[in-house]
Amino acid sequence: MIKNSHHIVKADNVLPVVNGLEWASSIYFIGIGGIGMSAIARYFVANGKQVAGYDKAASEITLDLENLGVKVHFEDAVGNIPISFLDKEKTLIIYTPAIPEDHAELNYLLNNNFKVLKRSEILGKITEATFCLAVAGTHGKTTTSSILGHIMVQVNATSFLGGIAENYNSNLILGEDKISVVEADEFDRSFLKLSPNIACVTSMDADHLDIYGDSDTLVESFIEFTNKVSGTLIVAKGLPLKGLTFAINEIADYKAFNLKIESGKYIFDVKTPSSEITNIQFHLPGKHNVMNALAALAMADVYGVSLDVIKQRLSTFKGVKRRFSYKIKTENLVLIDDYAHHPTEINAVENSVREMYPKEKVLVVFQPHLFSRTKDFIEDFASVLSKFDEVLLLNIYPAREKPIEGVDSQWLLDKINCEHKKLTKKEDLIKDIKNSSAKVVTMLGAGDIGLMVNEVVNELLKIKFHDV
Repeated sequence: MIKNSHHIVKADNVLPVVNGLEWASSIYFIGIGGIGMSAIARYFVANGKQVAGYDKAASEITLDLENLGVKVHFEDAVGNIPISFLDKEKTLIIYTPAIPEDHAELNYLLNNNFKVLKRSEILGKITEATFCLAVAGTHGKTTTSSILGHIMVQVNATSFLGGIAENYNSNLILGEDKISVVEADEFDRSFLKLSPNIACVTSMDADHLDIYGDSDTLVESFIEFTNKVSGTLIVAKGLPLKGLTFAINEIADYKAFNLKIESGKYIFDVKTPSSEITNIQFHLPGKHNVMNALAALAMADVYGVSLDVIKQRLSTFKGVKRRFSYKIKTENLVLIDDYAHHPTEINAVENSVREMYPKEKVLVVFQPHLFSRTKDFIEDFASVLSKFDEVLLLNIYPAREKPIEGVDSQWLLDKINCEHKKLTKKEDLIKDIKNSSAKVVTMLGAGDIGLMVNEVVNELLKIKFHDV
């Protein structure tokens, strides 16, 4: 088995070639800096392929790829594609659906009859060639799949993650060629390309309505995904799906109970369909993360990993970057960074903070993600943000979208019922946080707020604090 780090070691027991793509010696990625895309890029580097790609901006992820020998550029121009990747007989093109339709490089490659696949299609081919454990759900799939990937290291699984697992500092846990762990992403109906043997569904809240139109269509898509599962389906209790269930303190096939918090970690017991395991230790805060751990436990148990091994692996799981990540943890100040960008996710963060710091004032810095999501869930966003003691709201991060008239952060701010609320700008953010009397600061969002966190942390520590 290969230990994972920023460096990837070529090994003969990594998936040698994806079926039907033996001809491709070069892989070119459009959107290579995306979290799901970069995991696949790392995977092909490990398989000895020549890898290059485009992304719209440099990031830690693209820097890591460049350190692996991947050529990355940041201007959409056909002339930037390395010449060796313009041989259509040897080059496979992989792109993300987040790329705009007028992308010059993608259109050139399509028009010149290169072999072009979506990210979901290449992941589908990988799952066809392996025993696949797939994690679906509108919330929780990155943490759940990362926990599962950490457990399945024991059986040499290769895991493709939608976040950077702290234990491996990577979104790819490199194993061998028989078992894969993947996120089953509902965006763009990507999960319908997968071939899962064991799958779980953590949640089915309305989201991506820019793709689906309404929540009923989203649910239909999840049902279609579950029909693709060749083996066991595991579902959070209460979802309108048939499968083994998991829940906390409720009757279910997998039930977590006797939850308590000691020294900042959860300790709990689990009843499975055939056994019981006691005193599981788990370090991530929030009952939603206990549910994620329970889903991963159930999937690994169904696969056949022993409960003793699962218990040990859960106790050593460190978390996922930007999933309730402590960036400052002093007596004077706590700063938590989280990817939460949907009302349900923000609510989970708020509940976790109140559970860990019940007597402290809490400031939320939130960057809304997508105009359409803000419009679709405006009342829910306002309601959950009103639960915080102070609110700093950044402008909406557009990602792949163009503005929608009347949809902006001021509209959201006006609906938030909180005495201490303010619209802020990136250049004013550090000053506004310093002016707050809150001891606990949460920085939430899926846009470029994650790139601002380190600067905020450095400035706050420089001015007032001495120990992390």
